[in-house]
Amino acid sequence: MYNITVKKSILVEIKGLLKLIRPKQWVKNSFVFAPLIFSGLFLNLNSIESTIFAALIFCLAASAVYIVNDLKDIEKDKAHPEKCFKRPLASGNVSTKSAITLLIIIYLILASVWFYEPNLIYVITIYLTLNWAYTFKLKHEPVIEIFVVAFGFVLRVYAGAVVLAVPVSNWMFVTTLSISLYLASIKRRQELINNGSLGRGVLAHYSISLINRFAEMSAVTSIVFYSLYVMDVQPQLIMTIPFVMFGLYRYWFIVETLEEGESPTDVIIQDWQILLTVTAWITCCIWSLLPSI
Repeated sequence: MYNITVKKSILVEIKGLLKLIRPKQWVKNSFVFAPLIFSGLFLNLNSIESTIFAALIFCLAASAVYIVNDLKDIEKDKAHPEKCFKRPLASGNVSTKSAITLLIIIYLILASVWFYEPNLIYVITIYLTLNWAYTFKLKHEPVIEIFVVAFGFVLRVYAGAVVLAVPVSNWMFVTTLSISLYLASIKRRQELINNGSLGRGVLAHYSISLINRFAEMSAVTSIVFYSLYVMDVQPQLIMTIPFVMFGLYRYWFIVETLEEGESPTDVIIQDWQILLTVTAWITCCIWSLLPSI
C-alpha cells in the first residue's frame, strides 16, 4: 500500500513538472523556422537540423522562463481562484525543490549550447535576461510589458537566422514585431474582459478601448510591413498576402464574436480555419520559393 501511494505521488509530480514547462506553449517557437523558409534553405538537411536544434533550445529556454515566473508568483497564484488549481506549484502537485532542480538542469543544458552553437547562446542569454527583467519588474509596467512579450518572438526569428548564418530583412523583423504586438494585445484584452486585473495587476492601467486601438494598429502595420517585405525582398510571395490578411481577420472574428483569444496557442490549434490558413500560407511560401533553390 505504501509503495502504491509513493508511485502515485511520483506520477502526480511528473505530470506536474510537465505542466510546469508548458509543452503546449512550445508552438510559439515555430517562429524560429521563419528564416529557414524565407531563405529557401528548407530542402537543405543541415539547415533543417540546425533550425530544429534552435527551436528545441528555445523550447527549453521558454520552459525555464515559465518555471521562474511560477516560482516568483507562487503565493499570488495560491490566492487566485483558478491558478491555485491549474498551476502545479500553487496546487502543491510539484514541490519548490523539484521545480528549482528542473530549472538548474535546464540552465545547464542551455549553457552546453555554447559548445555547439556559440552564436545561438547569445540570443538565448538575451531572451532569458529580458524575461528575468520581465518577471521581476517589467511585467508591472504598462505598454513596456506588451513590447517585451512581442520582442521575444523577434528573438526567435533572429535565433533561426543565426544558426543558418543568413541575413534577415529588416522588414521581417518589424513584421514579426507587429504580429506579436497584435497577439499580445489581444491576449491582454481577453484577460481584462474575463478576469479584470485579478490575474495580472498591470491590466488595471488598461481599458478595452485602449487595447483595441493597440491591436488594430498592430494588425494594420502587420499587413503593411509584410506587404512591403514581399514587394521589396520576395516579390514571388505576393500570393501569400491574402492569407496573412485572412488570418488576422479570422483571429479578430474569433475574439470579438466567439469571445476567445486569451490563449493564441489554443486558437491556432483548435480553430480549423486558422490552422488551414497557416498551413496554406506555409505551403504557398515553400512552393513560391522552391524554383529559386
